[in-house]
Amino acid sequence: MLTVTIKKTLPDFELNLEFRVKNNILVLFGPSGCGKTTTLRCIAGLEKPDDGEITLGRETFFSARQRIFMPPRTRGVGYMFQDYALFPHMSVEKNIWYGVKQREKAQELYGKLLLLLKIRPLVNRGIKRLSGGEKQRVALARALMAEPKILLLDEPLSALDAETRLELQAELKQLHSIWRIPFIMVTHDRDEAEKLGDQIIFMRQGEKVAGSF
Repeated sequence: MLTVTIKKTLPDFELNLEFRVKNNILVLFGPSGCGKTTTLRCIAGLEKPDDGEITLGRETFFSARQRIFMPPRTRGVGYMFQDYALFPHMSVEKNIWYGVKQREKAQELYGKLLLLLKIRPLVNRGIKRLSGGEKQRVALARALMAEPKILLLDEPLSALDAETRLELQAELKQLHSIWRIPFIMVTHDRDEAEKLGDQIIFMRQGEKVAGSF
């Protein structure tokens, strides 16, 4: 179980959030600028909270009281950024393999991801030649190749057209049913939150609020 209890002072408000998630899809839902992405970055170790604690099972990622701050590279957290953060000078295949150290052990997983995400025909293609939906699939494959303990998704479908968005919502649900790890997803789309979220946290100005907007 992932347990998050964090406080962090931001320019316009204080992020003050507490939640727990098992192997479910948790959606952070709210308007732009309410602290959703900062929450993901704190879990990943890209930002440090001012106070609180972040644990995964018996592992402590962060504890203000115990003065623990685990570096991002050792947390085992997969992060899919809003702009996908793919390397434009590399092929699809090289992007997916980027950062994988034990290549022989990961061959089976690589083949599985190509099949599940329907990107086998794209492996030799450059990133600039991909559609938005194809980039999203490649970014997902790269994040899952690291065999993360948690997957963080920052508005992964926001730039896609309606048809592609619906298709990839279904694929995300399928991937989660196979991986069975905590997926934490940020969105400001209510329909998407309700369709994908096993748990939904409604956020406004850094805090959890009851009900909906």
